[in-house]
Amino acid sequence: MQPKRAVVIGGGLAGLSATDALLAAGWTATLLEPAAKLGGVIDTVRRDGWLVERSADSFLTARPEAVAVVDRLGLAGELIGIQPAARRALVCRRGRLHPVPAGFRLLAPGRVGSALSSGLLSPAGRLRLLAERWIERRPETVEDESLQSFAVRRLGREAFDWLVQPLVAGIWTADPARLSMAASCPEFFEMERTHGSLWAGEAARLATSRRKADQASGARYGQFATLAGGMRELVDSLARRISAAVVRRARVRRIERLPAGGWAVDAEDVASGSAEPLSADAVVLAVPATVAAGLLAGIDAPLAEALRGIEYAGSAIVSLGFAREDVAHPLDAAGVVVPRSEGRRILAVSFSSSKFPGRAPDGHVLMRVFVGGALDPDVAALDDTALESLAVREVGSLLGVRGPPLGGLQLARH
Repeated sequence: MQPKRAVVIGGGLAGLSATDALLAAGWTATLLEPAAKLGGVIDTVRRDGWLVERSADSFLTARPEAVAVVDRLGLAGELIGIQPAARRALVCRRGRLHPVPAGFRLLAPGRVGSALSSGLLSPAGRLRLLAERWIERRPETVEDESLQSFAVRRLGREAFDWLVQPLVAGIWTADPARLSMAASCPEFFEMERTHGSLWAGEAARLATSRRKADQASGARYGQFATLAGGMRELVDSLARRISAAVVRRARVRRIERLPAGGWAVDAEDVASGSAEPLSADAVVLAVPATVAAGLLAGIDAPLAEALRGIEYAGSAIVSLGFAREDVAHPLDAAGVVVPRSEGRRILAVSFSSSKFPGRAPDGHVLMRVFVGGALDPDVAALDDTALESLAVREVGSLLGVRGPPLGGLQLARH
């Protein structure tokens, strides 16, 4: 019996992972990608002792799928976690940097003492945060709510403005007033329904986590991890695993459903421009929603229309390197997030060389500045020089940086 055949369209991390999974399940597969380099936005630049990530610099080990891929690729020995001294985040308020209250996890308060002593919130804001445990839960008939509405209702406006909003922007770069709780934060949404409050839900989660930790054995990774040689190692290992014979550099022009079942994929070889017709039992679309919509328009018009309606919030990452002596701040955190209420043009600064070893030469520091997002879309119109100037100006003000950055690192737009 002939194995089933799949065509995977898109050679980013999703497409590579899908191809690997199909091959492991006994399918034959062809991956089509027009770009010369696989991996999509995931890329690592190494030069003169610097290691710069152009997109994601780590992943959550709480997701078992991610750890399973790393194990399957034989990369578990390359995993490194965030260095202990950097395992906290800072928030900017009125130009001063305050630590996120200990135990506060995106939307869930964790420790009464840290909430009461936080310099981020006024006395009234702290009391309102503590009062969350007595806020009435949402009616059972309410199936969804925006993240902003949920956070303000349960934690108060001040906690939303100075804690939740900047933390959310650092993850999704989205508008929290339009971000679905059921889709983006189902765990916290369920906490309210099950436990009546986020305080109670987080206490229950921590108790369960402690019991599981007591029973666990073997290696334990931190919540965030990366590969010692950068995230590009994950892409390259997946590409080697699926083998070059599976990958074709081609641009897909059309897909069709065949009357007898299966699919026809009309692709064009990038190098020669010749047609590459392919047939398949299944097609995997690992491409942006707008691209998928174009390919599906003649097959499923309602689905294509729904895909076109998905909005993307673009952002840019400016990587800056400095001599350590030129930065006044100790950089003793993973980074700083900047609330919209602060009136600045940046979303966050990640202290790359504090988080992970081997990211900057000795005596130097590397930081990544995030700008743009749904709440500041105009930044996409700035040219590279203007973006770098903006980033340098902001880190100079926030972190006491003296002098210009070292030349020629990276700027990435997504």
